Amino acid sequence: MNGHDAGRRQFLAWGAGAVATLTLAPGVLLLQSAHGRAPVEAASGAVRWGLLIDTDKCAKGCDACVTACNRENGLSGGTRETDAQWIRKVELKDLRTGREASLPMMCQHCEQPPCVDVCPTGASFKRADGIVLVDKHVCIGCRYCMMACPYKARSLVHENLADQRPDVPRGKGTVESCTFCVHRVDRGETPACVRACADAGHGAMVFGDLNDPASDIAQRIARYPSTQARADLGLNPGVRYQGI
Repeated sequence: MNGHDAGRRQFLAWGAGAVATLTLAPGVLLLQSAHGRAPVEAASGAVRWGLLIDTDKCAKGCDACVTACNRENGLSGGTRETDAQWIRKVELKDLRTGREASLPMMCQHCEQPPCVDVCPTGASFKRADGIVLVDKHVCIGCRYCMMACPYKARSLVHENLADQRPDVPRGKGTVESCTFCVHRVDRGETPACVRACADAGHGAMVFGDLNDPASDIAQRIARYPSTQARADLGLNPGVRYQGI
């Protein structure tokens, strides 16, 4: 990191100094209350965060995960082409059998993310724990990453934003996508979509450490067949699907 980049990641005082922003990793700004505590550790390469989605449990017409994502990350929930949408529901139908499946599609947090490969500024990056993010300080809105993503998972912020969530930095002219609710993960919580799916009684989503053989997600993937979206591309996504 050069001196210029380091200078852009200094602590910033807001208001009367009651709140400051802390850079845990490039593009990850967390609010630290004057009376709270700072994050105790950075992302570790020993962990690979992943999400397993059981399409047999994902109810057609249910949008609890989409609604929770919008609320958690301050998205409008609009469906215009210019509206940010970090999760969208995709309806699949097997033309041979007629079987239908409904599944959430979001950033797949690839081990070999093409969005990172094509980014000319280094704004798109992958954390040590596998979460793919965008550094809003560096993004120039060129949209190369949007074109490179085979999952159509990224959006450009077209309009000025107000009333943002302080722990989910967004900005006009920058690209964004699902972050696995990194601000929640760094607090030891699950992503908002996973929590909402459980609260809705479906339990179609399991989040956890793919590298930990004792974790629920790793055991389920070892026990039952799962599919990677566009496995033919060899990107090794962190999101896996069962039942398709």
